[in-house]
Formats: sequence, structure tokens, C-alpha cells
Amino acid sequence: MTDRITADVAIIGGGLGSVAAALALLQHGRRVVLTEEYAWLGGQLTSQAVPPDEHIWVEQFGVTARYRALREGIRRYYRDHYPLTAAARADRELNPGRGRVSRLCHEPRVADAVVTALLAPYRSTGRLTVLHPAVPVAAEVREATVRTVTVADPRTGAETVISAEYVLDGTETGDLLPLTGTEYVVGAEGRSDTGEPSAPDAADPGNVQSIAWCFAFDHVAGDHTIARPDDYDFWRSFELPFWGGPMLSFTAPNPRTLLPEERTMNVNPAGDSTGDPRFDAGDRDLWQFRRIAARQNFADGFYDSDIVLANWPQLDYVSGSIIDTDDRQLHLDAAKAQSRAYVYWLQTEAPRPDGGRGWPGLRLRGDLVGTADGFAQAPYVRESRRIRALTTVREQDISVKARGDAGPARFDGSIGVGMYRIDLHPSTGGDNYIDVECAPFEIPLGALVPVATQNLVPAAKNIGTTHITNGAYRLHPVEWNVGESAGELVAYCLELGLSPRQIATDEDLVERLQGRLTAAGIELHWPHIAGY
Repeated sequence: MTDRITADVAIIGGGLGSVAAALALLQHGRRVVLTEEYAWLGGQLTSQAVPPDEHIWVEQFGVTARYRALREGIRRYYRDHYPLTAAARADRELNPGRGRVSRLCHEPRVADAVVTALLAPYRSTGRLTVLHPAVPVAAEVREATVRTVTVADPRTGAETVISAEYVLDGTETGDLLPLTGTEYVVGAEGRSDTGEPSAPDAADPGNVQSIAWCFAFDHVAGDHTIARPDDYDFWRSFELPFWGGPMLSFTAPNPRTLLPEERTMNVNPAGDSTGDPRFDAGDRDLWQFRRIAARQNFADGFYDSDIVLANWPQLDYVSGSIIDTDDRQLHLDAAKAQSRAYVYWLQTEAPRPDGGRGWPGLRLRGDLVGTADGFAQAPYVRESRRIRALTTVREQDISVKARGDAGPARFDGSIGVGMYRIDLHPSTGGDNYIDVECAPFEIPLGALVPVATQNLVPAAKNIGTTHITNGAYRLHPVEWNVGESAGELVAYCLELGLSPRQIATDEDLVERLQGRLTAAGIELHWPHIAGY
């Protein structure tokens, strides 16, 4: 028997943008059904285990009020439940892991707890229904309007049909787009199509950024070496032509110079290294790069070791795309196999600073990411299908070199802001890094409006960007802002009985929407600052 649910809005996929969209809609009194494949809501912040990648002004401006509440909720969780040192407890900008990649490196499990708490009141009232595990398998569409979406439990195949006036696609790879017949682009556009300096000559739908299967670990007494993977010899010899060494090494290209560089790993260092992300990516020492628990922030002896989240260049899987391919599961399995081989290499063969080989005391911490095998619940996905939108953001709109101006990049109908370098990891098409200086940018309303489908709105990395500009719009704060603004847009549509296209093409309605966004704490414009 098939279950049926009716709501004002169905949010398919429970990523970070989906959580933000749900909060916006629920706070407007709407009934929401939210579906998710994995155990934790929050996508790249939780089930994918990646601490937030953020711009350098995040503590001052450039994110939404709800995103700031999420960040402060994470800090408050540590203050309420962990034995912090007096200095750490007093630090308004507490960074639990002191990781180099972000001003807020923390355990994924803590983010899950905070996301759960943010949504808990609405689940109690019944206005929010969460279905998981659930994946979209079908949709009914009439006259360019999505009438129902069917999701299935991947364990049992049991299906639920969701009827809603609006549907938000918050999946990691834009899974609703093909199911609903929404026009979309996947992979790399050709330069002749977009005019982008960094685009390839010809379009290549199979050329997407690498995924990575992350893992958390610490280093304690004893031998915690995992079983030698059956495919270890394959991965031990695997090498990309531009890499400068085997993937199972500390070698990787510098994203900005493309020259191979040797990284290192100093286990449980006594101090910290610091740097400015405008000039230093912070990844030369892998231990500190994405560390999520630093012992010096906590009572003496509380932690036996720092805890590190591995999301490193050597985990980037480039041998095939997981989008629009019959080999999706093969590539997912291979991506995890690459990471598993890297764990074994770290434990047995990696060169140590003291001249020895391997750290057998390296211990996988699946308990911190919600799995039995030590690896994240889901792969870290950098690139999605992208809607054909009323507005498509191109490299020349936001690249400092292409624009000739490092000041903020503005768009008509801004619904938020973001900032990150145009950062593309090695791709399934054989590309090396593409790393381009970027201006602080706005998120145009037109990038959330499909050219044809009337009641579907993207709420993740599936907005109207290109393969190139997705590299800047894909990070945590921007995805949250996209989802939150999508939720606010749909709430406005429901109030007025109008479609997103009708609002986006009416100057007066756009201004009124922007007033609502500003009232909700969503920043629409940047002060006069320069990108990097």
C-alpha cells in the first residue's frame, strides 16, 4: 500500500539549503514535508562531514541571520556540554577544532544536534514531517506544474506520494530535475555557449568536479590499522598526469599555481600555524587543515588526541561522474575505496616527520560521523545538475580578472550574498584545479527560477550557475542563503497566489520580496570590499 501526504510545500532532499528553506517556510506558518536519504539532515555540514568553508568576513557580515544563528548554536552547544578551557569559553569566536579552513571547525555530530534542535518545535506541532530514509523516484507533472513527487525507502522500496503546491529541490545532485522534466544543464558548458575564459572549448556533460568520501580520525595508543584493502595495489599505483605523484602520497597540485607541492602531517602538534586564506589555502599541514577538535580548547586530559576531518586533495575521485550515468553506484563505491586505501596508506606507509613510516595509532572515528565503518554517511558532492534559469551566473560576472574589478558583483533582483574563490577541484573530464580570484557576489533571483517549470524552485547547488561559477556558489553559507531565500520566495508566492516567474519579472514585486528578505535578516548587498 502506498502512503500519501499533502502539504503546502515538499522539500525533496535534506541538505543544508533544505534545512534553511524549511525554517523559513515553517516560520511563515506553512506545512512542510522534508525528505532525506541519510540519517542526518544538513548535507555537506553533517552527513558529508565537511566543516563550513566560509569567507573571511563571516563573523562581521555577509551571511544571513538564520545562518548566523546556526553557527552560534554550534558554539553554544560546545559551551553548554563540553569542558572548555576558560580562554576557549570566553572566546566569542570559538573555533573548537582550530582548523585552518574555517573560523568554525567542529564535529559533524554537533551540527546534527543543532539542526535537529532548530527543527524540533515544528516536528512536535506536526507542521513539519520528515521522511527518511527516502529518495525521489517519480513525479507527476501536468502543464509544467509538479503535482506530486513519489519518494521511496531505499531499504524496503515502500513508496510515499507527496502532494504539494510547491516543490523545492534540495537534493545534492538536482535529482528532481530529470524526474519533473525541468530543463537543466550538467557538466561543463563550452566557451562558445557561455563566453567564460576558463570554460573548455566544447561542452562536456560528463565533466564534473570530483567527489570525495571524507572520514574522521584521531591518533591514540595501540595499533588501529584497518585490514589491507583488496584493491590497495591499484590505488597505490594510481596517478594522474598532472598530480606530481601517486594519489596515495602527500603530493598534490597547488590549486593556484598548479605546481605539485608536498604536504605533511604533524600529529597532535603543540601549537598552531596561522595564515590568511587570501594568500594561503592552509593545507600544507593536513592535520591542522580541517581539524575539528583541538585539545588545547578543552580541559587538560579531556581528549587523548585532536580529531581531524580528512577532506583532502588526495581523496578527490575523478574516474567518473555520479550524475546521469548507469555507473553511479560503481563510482560511489570506488570513491569510498580510494579513501579507504588512503587510510591504510596513512597507517602503514606515509612518511612521518621523524623519518619513520606510517601511523598505526591513527584511529577512524565513525562514532563522530554516524557510521560503523568510519567514513562519512555520504560522499562530499561539489557539483549538481543546474536548472536552465531566467538568469545564469557566468565567470565574467564574478571573476576579478574577467571583470577587471575586485569590488562587489551586483545583479538585478539580489536575494542574498556570497563569497568564495571560484574553486573547482580536479574533474572527471581530466581537468586540473581551476582556481580564480572572485569578487564578493550577489545571488540573483532569476537564478532560482526555471525557464519553464512553474512551481519547482532549486534550494541547493542546482541554481542557475555554470560549471565554472558553481565553484564559488557551492559552499555552505551560499547554499544556506539559496535555500533560505527559496523558502521565503515560495512563502511569498503562496500568499499572493503567484508563481516565482511572475514575481521575478515584476519590478515592484521583486522590491517587495527584497523587503521581506531584509526583514528576515538576509543581506542583499555587500559593503565596498575587495574579493580575493
